[in-house]
Amino acid sequence: MSYITTKDGTEIFYKDWGPKDAQAIVFHHGWPLSADDWDNQMMFFLGQGFRVIAHDRRGHGRSTQTDTGNEMDTYAADVAELAEKLDLKNAIHVGHSTGGGEVVHYVARSKPGRVSKAVIIGAVPPIMVKSENNPGGLPIEVFDGFRAALIANRAQFFRDVPAGPFYGFNRAGAEVSEGVIQNWWRQGMMGGAKAHYDCIKAFSETDFTEDLKKIELPVLVMHGDDDQIVPYADSAPLSAKLLKKGTLKTYPGLPHGMCTTHPDVINADLLAFFKGSS
Repeated sequence: MSYITTKDGTEIFYKDWGPKDAQAIVFHHGWPLSADDWDNQMMFFLGQGFRVIAHDRRGHGRSTQTDTGNEMDTYAADVAELAEKLDLKNAIHVGHSTGGGEVVHYVARSKPGRVSKAVIIGAVPPIMVKSENNPGGLPIEVFDGFRAALIANRAQFFRDVPAGPFYGFNRAGAEVSEGVIQNWWRQGMMGGAKAHYDCIKAFSETDFTEDLKKIELPVLVMHGDDDQIVPYADSAPLSAKLLKKGTLKTYPGLPHGMCTTHPDVINADLLAFFKGSS
């Protein structure tokens, strides 16, 4: 398996498939998952001739179970070290949920020439938690509930989330996949409890407003309007409005985990954006 070791000694696991001279797509996973959450997209875009890369965020998956640095500044710095190690140029960065925040935070700070486009899917920007400046956000008590559930019984919490709201399996008529639920649980339980606990603050309380304003590159903002994890109204439309070259694409009825439940739809739209002139 492939790892880089960051400046603070953290080992970051990554996959790097395909021709090294092809355009690279870098995938950033959601909380509390791993690079494996991108299996559908990695296989599809590998078949389309791209170089596909995905890493396990620190504290997640096969990377070091860190007890420090579990916040967005360090997540973005880790991505910068990975991009430098692999000498990525004009890469496309795609992030889901927490990974969308990581993409925005990284791209806003990236060296010229490293990134050409970005995509955020069901993503946490501009900011999730409710405040005076974000009246449409979720109350802090929601995230306190996540923390309490994680401490009380992480294994059961990580079973309940995918079985319910994450994939919309709690909706009437949903086609429930036990394999998808178990794969979510497997990925989650590979990571570290302390890192997962800290990451709840990172994805809910980090304000990405200034990052979004800084980005000059084309960014596709994809979001299902039945997202029960990152509510649509307080996320995607606001992010697209803050971006200089943001394009909003809304998916009626699709859930938070739509990359897994509807890969044919998502992959086709990603491919069109990647091959488009902007």
